[in-house]
Amino acid sequence: MKRLLLALPVAALLTAAGPGGLTSLDPPAGPGSMAPNLVSTGKDILLTWLEPEGDGHRLRFSRLSEGKWSPPATVASGSNFFANWADLPGAAQAPDGSLVAHWLAKTGDDTYAYGIFLARSTDGGATWKPAGLLHDDRVAAEHGFVSWIPDGKTLRAVWLDGRETAKGGAMTLRSAVFGGGEDRKPRSAELLDDRVCDCCQTDAAVAADGPVVAYRDRTADEVRDIHVKRRTAKGWSPPVRVGADGWKLPGCPVNGPAIAAAGRRVAVAWFTGAPPGPRVQVAFSGDGGATFGKPVLVDGDKPLGRLDLALDAGGNALVTWLALEAKEGAALRLRRISPAGKAEPATTLARTSASRSGGVPRLVAASGRLYVAWVDDSAAGRRVRVGAVN
Repeated sequence: MKRLLLALPVAALLTAAGPGGLTSLDPPAGPGSMAPNLVSTGKDILLTWLEPEGDGHRLRFSRLSEGKWSPPATVASGSNFFANWADLPGAAQAPDGSLVAHWLAKTGDDTYAYGIFLARSTDGGATWKPAGLLHDDRVAAEHGFVSWIPDGKTLRAVWLDGRETAKGGAMTLRSAVFGGGEDRKPRSAELLDDRVCDCCQTDAAVAADGPVVAYRDRTADEVRDIHVKRRTAKGWSPPVRVGADGWKLPGCPVNGPAIAAAGRRVAVAWFTGAPPGPRVQVAFSGDGGATFGKPVLVDGDKPLGRLDLALDAGGNALVTWLALEAKEGAALRLRRISPAGKAEPATTLARTSASRSGGVPRLVAASGRLYVAWVDDSAAGRRVRVGAVN
């Protein structure tokens, strides 16, 4: 039944979901909530978000199980949170069932001096205990844009690490596993790339041969195209460029890639502003991310990017992104692209602000449904929303 359901055209699924395209599954997020992040455990959906609290923020957690959200739990709170629209806190479930969450907090006086802090839960997210820093340095510099994936009996984290920028160097891409020892501390930290784009989101997935990490690279002459790195039995591969956009710009676009994998099928979606103009693209790999086919256009009509990606049962890519509309508004859109390059019509799921307050919508697929989280930023105020497509 799940396979037949996901084989329907996207437009048919949205029509079946009711007015507006999505079935509303709004979480217990308060007014002013922002920075939602979703993850599927295979059975449940985990949601984290930020809420204002006094002169600071708190990181909140809730689990969607059998159509109901659990009471919201506070993972951490403080006046030193580095809360922003693009670098999202998140949570992940380890193979042993425990949960790990991360958030950003200031570690120095500089604007971008912040670290990645961790907490762990062994009761399904009802209570949380601090677990220190993800990274092994204590440099007062930027650390963030974290992605989590299972890796054997542990969780693997990938993040942007600015320890070298404090010495005039470049932003780096690093990885570590968490939960491999009795102390439950990050270990086996590795440098994956010594020069990457400073503030674009990372993403990671597990293919048949092991983890695949997607990120925006940065060359010495400021070309910032999307690359992947694979971890196999032989270790980390050299970086592979997904699409030869040749996007050259002197600053970070704050627009990272999304990746999804199923067996040896890997898909990567991304935004580029390279000539002939801004566009969202997707490319497929049939060999676990070792090589990619020609990019397929998802949207070339005023896209803002801020995208996410999932695969359906047939290996098609389901891409969400924000596109500019009139009067500073943005549409949250969804489109299905086949590995052969066939694109179904795009559908608008919701609308929000085109400004930074509109955030970065998140997408996961689980049990025959698509779940989308976004920030509803309107005249009535800002609030995290979640919807599902049956």
